[in-house]
Amino acid sequence: MEPAAPRAFPPAEAGALLIVLTGLTIGAGTLIGWAAGSLKGGLIGGAVTGVPVGIAGVYTRYRSYFS
Repeated sequence: MEPAAPRAFPPAEAGALLIVLTGLTIGAGTLIGWAAGSLKGGLIGGAVTGVPVGIAGVYTRYRSYFS
């Protein structure tokens, strides 16, 4: 029996993961800002932290494709 061929890098899945993680982080930051009384500050804080969180999530999930 031959070993299974390695799967090609799935860019659509990686993009969806990036969007979901970034959106969830922005939403969480917005909720925290709203609870603290600064909706705009929470939105900006969520966006600033959301981008690195999304990138780190994609890198962690697809680490074997980058090496």
